[in-house]
Amino acid sequence: MMPISSLNRPLEFVSGLLADTTLTKKAYLNTLASMLEYATSLLVGFFLTPYMVKGLGDYSFGLWQVLSRLIGYLSPASGRPTHALKWTLANQQASSDYEQKRRYVGSALAVWAIFLPVVLGLGCIVAWFVPVWIKAPAEFVWTVRVVAFVLVSNILLDALSSIPQGVLQGENLGYKRMGITAGLVLFGGGVTWFAIYLKTGIVGVSFSVLLKTVLAGIVLFLIVSRYVKWFGFAKPLKTDMHVMLGRSGWFLGWNLVTTLLIASDVVVLGLCSSIVAVTNYSLTKYVPEMMISIIANIIFAIMPGLGGIIGAGDLKRAVRLRSEILSFVWLVVTVIGASVLLLNRSFLELWVGTGRFSGALPHLLIVVGVMQLIFIRSDANIIDLTLNLSQKVLLGLLSVAISISAASVMVGYFHMGVVGLCLGIMSGRLILTAGYPLLISRFLDIPLSAQMKGVVRPMLVTILLFGSALFLDNLLQTMRWPGLHSWIGFFLSAAFAGAVVLMLSFFGGLTPEQRESISRRVHRAIT
Repeated sequence: MMPISSLNRPLEFVSGLLADTTLTKKAYLNTLASMLEYATSLLVGFFLTPYMVKGLGDYSFGLWQVLSRLIGYLSPASGRPTHALKWTLANQQASSDYEQKRRYVGSALAVWAIFLPVVLGLGCIVAWFVPVWIKAPAEFVWTVRVVAFVLVSNILLDALSSIPQGVLQGENLGYKRMGITAGLVLFGGGVTWFAIYLKTGIVGVSFSVLLKTVLAGIVLFLIVSRYVKWFGFAKPLKTDMHVMLGRSGWFLGWNLVTTLLIASDVVVLGLCSSIVAVTNYSLTKYVPEMMISIIANIIFAIMPGLGGIIGAGDLKRAVRLRSEILSFVWLVVTVIGASVLLLNRSFLELWVGTGRFSGALPHLLIVVGVMQLIFIRSDANIIDLTLNLSQKVLLGLLSVAISISAASVMVGYFHMGVVGLCLGIMSGRLILTAGYPLLISRFLDIPLSAQMKGVVRPMLVTILLFGSALFLDNLLQTMRWPGLHSWIGFFLSAAFAGAVVLMLSFFGGLTPEQRESISRRVHRAIT
């Protein structure tokens, strides 16, 4: 007679296949919702940014970029309970203890209230002194202070309004907001346009951001109330508060690291060089920086499903899915990166006029730096799912300290401009480039040698494609290729270049197993 265990194996296989299909479908829908929202953001930014540059002027536009990022440094002081809540719920998706989940929501609200006076106190200090730090002209002093305080208020309201979003994403239901939040992005862009039209300057722009945050919080609350049947909050137990505060503390530290990783370049350039220098750098970086948001949207949509697998202790399956995620991320980053190196200069000339491109070498370093950051954040999100954050945060703090110090010296002392800025920041990030895969290897029991072996082929293909893109960019600029001097020609060229780079990357950089895995996932998602 066949043993019972043998009879169970086909059932286990079918169960695992169905679970994989369900996760793939949800990941696809979550990604679609995120990408719809992000595509709307791109569309709004595409039309709004040139209008802002013209309406605000070079100095005010650069000032807005610096203030947005500088005040963003206070974001971790809000406690960021959303992150702890989201990953805790993702880790416990299978749990039917709804009362416990409501206590987690109550704990997140309590953490927000605890950090409220901290943010207000620090915000008032920063708002008062920031005109001195950035050497603002006398006529801009009170404008800077008002904008800074409005942005501080936005941080507080954003932390509160994102709690419902954390519940939605933690329950792997982020796709339920599809289309609605995209409409909010359009609304926010319209309000910002109107503020500039009325010549309210960056003060009006800051209030438009605040209004959009308030409306988004209300809408997300209504969405979660409808689709998450257990949603609500309950008075947390002392143990719940201890757990949430502990996790929020580490997520707070990581949020600080993330903020510094993403926003420190503009602040260092503004403080150590000039506010006007920030404008050209921000415009050159606009398209490469989109890669961060594109990949982040994909990763954030996929990770809650992976969190459920890790929480269930199925490490073998988690290793396989991580490999698929990294292969897909590499493919997307390489295709977009090579296309950006080839076409970004022409895009800038069509978009905001000539004289805004920072140069070929700074452009290459910007793209490589963005690519480095994407892989760091991918591994960082996987570490989040384990809820073991201490080493990740400590390595991150060391990395950003070295990055900011090195970049400040190269820009302020050696006057190396954008090149020095990028080299300094990337040198500090090398700690995370090496350290995070090592942490994941230990947790998921993946040999580090296997990870290193899998890097060689994609890295060589990336170098070849990036080098070819730079060569072709110089060639097309020398030839004054007519197809790049109109929007129709540009978009046709971009579509052709993207298709070619995609084919070369897919067949050149991925193994047959990786190609089959990605094709299978795409097929499951769309059928």
